[in-house]
Amino acid sequence: MENNKSIGNYLIERLLQLGVNHVFGVPGDFVLGFNKLLEKSELEFINTCDEQGAGFAADAYARLRGLGVVCVTYCVGGLKIANTTAQCFAEKSPVVVISGSPGVNERTKNPLLHHKVKEFDTQYKVFQEITVASTVLDNPDTAYSEIERVLTAALRYKRPVYIEIPRDMVNVTLGTDNRPSTNNASSNPDALQEALEEAVNLINQAHHPVILAGVEIHRFKLQESLVKLVEKTNLPVAETLLGKSVINEMHPNNLGIYEGAMGKEFTRKYVEESDCVIALGTFLSDVNLGIFTAKLNPQSFIDVNSEKTSIHFHNYEDISLVDFLNGLLNADLKHRQVDLPSRLPLSTDFSVKPGEKITVQRLFEQLNLFISNDMIVIADVGDALFAGADLVVHQKSRFLSPAYYASLGFAVPASIGAQMANPNIRPLVLVGDGAFQMTGMELSTIVRYGLNPIIIVLNNLGYGTERPMQDGKFNDILLWNYSQLPTIFNKGKGFDIRTEDELELALEKSQTYTEGFCLLDVHLDPSDTSLALKRLTKALREKV
Repeated sequence: MENNKSIGNYLIERLLQLGVNHVFGVPGDFVLGFNKLLEKSELEFINTCDEQGAGFAADAYARLRGLGVVCVTYCVGGLKIANTTAQCFAEKSPVVVISGSPGVNERTKNPLLHHKVKEFDTQYKVFQEITVASTVLDNPDTAYSEIERVLTAALRYKRPVYIEIPRDMVNVTLGTDNRPSTNNASSNPDALQEALEEAVNLINQAHHPVILAGVEIHRFKLQESLVKLVEKTNLPVAETLLGKSVINEMHPNNLGIYEGAMGKEFTRKYVEESDCVIALGTFLSDVNLGIFTAKLNPQSFIDVNSEKTSIHFHNYEDISLVDFLNGLLNADLKHRQVDLPSRLPLSTDFSVKPGEKITVQRLFEQLNLFISNDMIVIADVGDALFAGADLVVHQKSRFLSPAYYASLGFAVPASIGAQMANPNIRPLVLVGDGAFQMTGMELSTIVRYGLNPIIIVLNNLGYGTERPMQDGKFNDILLWNYSQLPTIFNKGKGFDIRTEDELELALEKSQTYTEGFCLLDVHLDPSDTSLALKRLTKALREKV
């Protein structure tokens, strides 16, 4: 490493080396010096309309590329992305939060500088709670090792990290402390061997083993390894909701999504009647378990993720998911003869009923036939997610959603991050009108950077997820003319949709119009929800 490199330039160099090409954010005076370095570098700074939009975009980028970056100013910017960073922590998305802050030399005698809340380290303390590692680069002699430590943690744990740069340190030359951080992420070999022996015995002795694949298969880029395991053993595989599309959903061994009583009966029955469930990289959260309607027998459970390994009633320490999955690939596992009913190809007997009012069910039936190989589905919270879960995406890792943390407003800005991460895919965005009104202004960013998502607004006049639980005027929102938004941006196409044939025509035109975004305002009855959402809200209503 060159000894004359500045702290800011070294951080940029490391991000480039780790495969980052875009940084999302909003500029501000405490971070302008670093913004200028970004502008002069090979990294492209994507300035969004609002910091929350930048945070969600960086999250989506990280899910597809392995690392995302959001860059904001002190407190007024940083605290705006506390929510998106919390989502990244909860759902294991490795985003680097870079925040400017007052200079070290400005802090003498504790002056009342603008943007300051309580103490100079207030924001730092907040982010310590919602990141896996954090640092303030206020010492050039430790900046190198601190940058390495924090970036290593993001990649090791697939969770967000926080780097604060006082503005008078951005162009300061790195000191002489160039010791790399040490991070031993390998497994304990004895524990790994014993865990694999117990798991292999349980799997081989079982009559109907099944794999339950979760989101960490996405995060640790283990999709190909999972496919190899499935094809080596011929075991059927179900996905959790958060892990949807960890395996190509066109694969004949794919059972679909397991989510307890919320899910399809065939998948639920197959998983719950299995005498050996091999859970790989799963979060056993309330939503993933259908609000705890799942009935999984712990006596037949193998649960391995990046944080713990539990087999039968035994717990093992210091075992990585990567090593365990590779161990299964090399183990002497039986090849099964499994007779699964064909879920695919998709039925093509759907016929549009002209003049018929569009419903949630019929909307998603049409979308299932519309999805193509070059699309990624990005679902916001609500029926966008729960009805969207039944869509069959055509490639691995082609479904993004905040299915555990469940923060409204994710999908529209996430389409920015997704298309920046992979310009060869076209996002199909599913978003309720309530969520759209939170972050829909990021259409401006979409236009500015020449992106072309297809956005389906499920317009049911408010918060449709909450109405079945506890209705009231608080669930209502103002009706917007969503289809007229392209006139504001002088770009894009809008469609006002009330019937099945209007939807069919809009989808056809959206497919051929690729110069900008398409927005389909789909008017739905406020009481019309998917069966999955009905099951979910029934369970939640009992807790309200």
